[in-house]
Amino acid sequence: MSIIAQDGNPNSMGRAMNIIISGGGTGGHLYPALAIGDEIMARHPHANIHYVGSTFGIEKDVLPVKNVNHSLLSIRGFQRSFTLKSIGKNLLLPGRLIASIGQIKSLFDSINPDLVIGTGGYACALPLREAIRKDVPTLIQEQNSYPGITTRWFADKAKKVCIAFEEAQSYIKNKCILTGNPVRKEISLGNKENGIKQFGFSPNKKTLFLFGGSQGSLALNQAMDKMIQSFSISNTQVIWQTGKTHFTNYRHHDNELCTVIPFIDDMANAYAASDLVLSRSGAITCSELTVCGKPSILIPFPAAAADHQTKNALSLAEHGAASIIAEDNLIPEKTANLIQNMLDQKSQLKEMADASLKLGKPKATLDIVNHAMELIQS
Repeated sequence: MSIIAQDGNPNSMGRAMNIIISGGGTGGHLYPALAIGDEIMARHPHANIHYVGSTFGIEKDVLPVKNVNHSLLSIRGFQRSFTLKSIGKNLLLPGRLIASIGQIKSLFDSINPDLVIGTGGYACALPLREAIRKDVPTLIQEQNSYPGITTRWFADKAKKVCIAFEEAQSYIKNKCILTGNPVRKEISLGNKENGIKQFGFSPNKKTLFLFGGSQGSLALNQAMDKMIQSFSISNTQVIWQTGKTHFTNYRHHDNELCTVIPFIDDMANAYAASDLVLSRSGAITCSELTVCGKPSILIPFPAAAADHQTKNALSLAEHGAASIIAEDNLIPEKTANLIQNMLDQKSQLKEMADASLKLGKPKATLDIVNHAMELIQS
């Protein structure tokens, strides 16, 4: 376990706040945790925030770079497949679980937290369990319309549960607070003119933005590989985020009408430059789309736990903010025709954009932190 110590200092609430924020495995769990932590630090610069994640999640690379206090537990999720490799990993689970429980107990003894916030993922379960056992106030932030297993395990014992989709309430016994998902403050501050210039595009042409999450999507990339010629013929501009592992296979499509890029740091301007977005329907992606008021075509990841990406997509589609294509129906020729027809229908895009913006909750992070601070003050 990596623990980076920090001395407590007085803050605006009269004493040092010690807060554990746990979540990770994927960016969908980690980035909300970081957004919540950043907002707490903006209000209370001397608060002691300690992040907890896993040595097997994306946080192992992100948290050290962020230079924040953190612990990484040697725990990972249960492997559902029946390969020898997966079985071997599962056999190691009991030992890792026992070791990680000991690490969390030591962490609690060391910093004596006033509050524990969980944003999901397997490493989040142990801090929540220990907090509930010690009667430390807990807040759970659930990103998806279908709650993850950690939320379902601990929500009924948590002091507060903040959800992003109304549909999540039906799966949770505790009364939830509809706040939306924490997204980066700057995500809605993009400028269309600057974005168009940034990607070397023309302001007089329609722009499609394709991405499959931070890691990219093989299915979406393969479809775009077959559609890109039709977009060139129709003079449609394309921002294509491939993901780092797929970039070399598609970089040859980069030209004046198509920017092929492995990863986009400035998502705000990418959203702002686009007239239509083609993407997966992870919870944070859906939240960013609505905060930015973007019309979209969503292709849910079929292997997502409990098919939660389809549920996320439906919550947008049912309000007229998005169209949905099942991955099995992602036929390049038909999808290209749908995209082109939508781009040609200015009034339809405007209606979808308006519907999307109405669903957005740009103050989600502020509201979640307000509820967290109430738990410490009570």
